[in-house]
Amino acid sequence: MNTMELQEGIRDINLTYLMLAQQMIKADKAAAIFRLGLGQDLVDVLAKLTPPQIIKMAASNMMLCRFRFDEKLLLNLVSDYSKDRMKSQAHAAILMSAQPVEELA
Repeated sequence: MNTMELQEGIRDINLTYLMLAQQMIKADKAAAIFRLGLGQDLVDVLAKLTPPQIIKMAASNMMLCRFRFDEKLLLNLVSDYSKDRMKSQAHAAILMSAQPVEELA
């Protein structure tokens, strides 16, 4: 994969993430805060972004989203389908809810 393809992939992921985040925020702000792991201030900023602003942000060469699986236990709970999936997802949600949300710097 060359640099141009990598940057295009990052842009596509960023654009998809920002659009999905806005939809989630508009549909249910409280659930979006929990599911995205973002603070109230950041969610308010994302909700107010215009389409040109989203496109400009998405064009960044940095990923705007991040994995929240900072612990091996969380990664195993989310990826292990051999056990009871609903129980694993509920357990992962409980553990992730205890993590601090991202705030504006």
